[in-house]
Amino acid sequence: MDIRMAKRRTVGAVVAALAATLLPLQSASAEDGASAAAPPPEVLPSLRQWQPGEGEFTLTDRARIVLDGVREQRTAADAARFAGELAGKAPVSRGRARAGDIVLRQDASLKGSLGAEGYRLDVGDRLTVTAATSAGVFYGSRTVLQLLNDDGRAARGSATDVPAYRERGVGVCACYINVSLPWFERLMKDMASQKLNQLWIEAKIRSDVDPESAFWGYYTKPQVRALVAMAKKYHIDLVPEINSPGHMDTYLENHPELQLKDKDGVASPPRLDISRPEALTYYTSMVDEALEVWDTRTWHMGADEYMIGSSYPNYPQLQTAAAAKFGASATPDDLFADFINQVNAHVKADGRSLRIWNDGLMGRNGVVPLDRDITVEHWLGGGAIQQPSALLAEGRPVMNSAYALYLVRGGYTMQTQKLYESDWTPLRFEGQTLPATAANLTGAKISLWPDSAAAETENEVEAKVFMPLRFIAQATWGGPKPSGTYAGFEALARRIGHAPGWENTDRAPLADGTYRLSAGAGTLAPGADAGVSLARNAKAAWTLTATADGYYTVKSAESGLCLDAARGKKYLGAPLEVGAELSLGTCAAGARTQRWQLDAGAGALVLRNAVSQLRLTERATDGAAVQTTGGTRLTAKSA
Repeated sequence: MDIRMAKRRTVGAVVAALAATLLPLQSASAEDGASAAAPPPEVLPSLRQWQPGEGEFTLTDRARIVLDGVREQRTAADAARFAGELAGKAPVSRGRARAGDIVLRQDASLKGSLGAEGYRLDVGDRLTVTAATSAGVFYGSRTVLQLLNDDGRAARGSATDVPAYRERGVGVCACYINVSLPWFERLMKDMASQKLNQLWIEAKIRSDVDPESAFWGYYTKPQVRALVAMAKKYHIDLVPEINSPGHMDTYLENHPELQLKDKDGVASPPRLDISRPEALTYYTSMVDEALEVWDTRTWHMGADEYMIGSSYPNYPQLQTAAAAKFGASATPDDLFADFINQVNAHVKADGRSLRIWNDGLMGRNGVVPLDRDITVEHWLGGGAIQQPSALLAEGRPVMNSAYALYLVRGGYTMQTQKLYESDWTPLRFEGQTLPATAANLTGAKISLWPDSAAAETENEVEAKVFMPLRFIAQATWGGPKPSGTYAGFEALARRIGHAPGWENTDRAPLADGTYRLSAGAGTLAPGADAGVSLARNAKAAWTLTATADGYYTVKSAESGLCLDAARGKKYLGAPLEVGAELSLGTCAAGARTQRWQLDAGAGALVLRNAVSQLRLTERATDGAAVQTTGGTRLTAKSA
């Protein structure tokens, strides 16, 4: 897939076939003949109900965006951005609506019929969005943007559009690696355009409580606050995670005293020793610090794969602690459940709810029941795994986060076409398909995992997620399939394109060519032992060539070797820590560590590695080029 997409907003011909069976909410009857003559508008996700009218609404230069009954500042702010997304054609007004206007109406009394996110759309001599809440008005405006496109025309008719599921999500594990904030904002813009409302992020905050955990992969607290502000702007609920008690190596690497040790005394760096009281104290201290900046209603603790690749008997202290606390019949599984329950009590005391992955519930029949109010995200089925129907019957909130919805760097990628053509819905879990929905089935999400940091760049991931994002939006909003074929669905998605304001990932501030890259008296130059340095009085030249995924290769004109970020301790196949030395290596088309982003501004640029997202700078002691969070500003002159 070519990631260099133009910002195409024009919708072309009508998609050939609608799904044969429409939802019960669909009110237009075939016998009046109107449905056949005027198919529903081509928007994604598709409208859950559409009643066609006659003629067209046309957006003119005289149009206004009229706020009716809007008292919330948030709705007013959304309206101002909406005006900008319409290319400034329609100023915001609170006056009386007239023909040709777009009306945004908010009426809290409609919450019983439209819910927290639904809206009614009426397209006549004016175009009106009516909703009970700010979110409903916002989602209605997303539909209007797709309806009008570049030509400013929309078929007349009316729709009532209410989502089938309350959680419609995307998950991003920014664990180990640092996914850039511009990437997250482009994702959120696209999510909002598709009416997706939840973003799970596993990410580490640079901690003041535990400075020992501040090795790379982290986000600063100002960066997290920026993510929070982005999410609020796009009506997205954030669900942050610090995984525990497993997968904690990014926190426990410098805490051997908290690492679980087997019967031979060999430590397991990813596992927290939950037999020790200080384990809970440590984890909840990290949770409290994180929630202070995330400021979310929900916390995810993961709780998955604690014993992956081994078994409880290898760690007898867990059995001893379980028996001491809960009696002789207790097992380590009870100690595990109790640890989760204690975290649940901790976050609930602050008015928040807890979520976990489902595989930690494998074979649950112990003396300690897991709290029923913990949301279970079901991703793994088979064997002794508790079926989603059983979890739902117990009254637990359950989300479908199936492995079939995974996109893994260097690994499995969801088969979007197969899912679409097989009519996948959130009722289809791994290992079980439910016969009907349940009130406590919250929805579904796709999940992005970085099992190999060096396998793909974030720009490549962004391109790969384009169709899965639109598929999960369609499946969770719940409208009729917009096309009988996947080819038709994809063609429609490509015609609609990205959200307004979505930035193209093809950043090319310099033309391909050969340059000298200098900072003050120093010039980037080959160094000893295939190293790189900012040397004084050097005349080295570098050939910059744009890559298909929006980066550059930087090749030494003297040696023919490429600038690389492959030295140092590796996480997921790449050095991701501040201070790792840069080097020169044999140029290889598939080497993602040899791809460089050019951050340009004020007549200078900074080289950022595409995988680590760290920038090039000079080590003070010897001038060697290393990775850092800051970066040295370079000037580029043709050589």
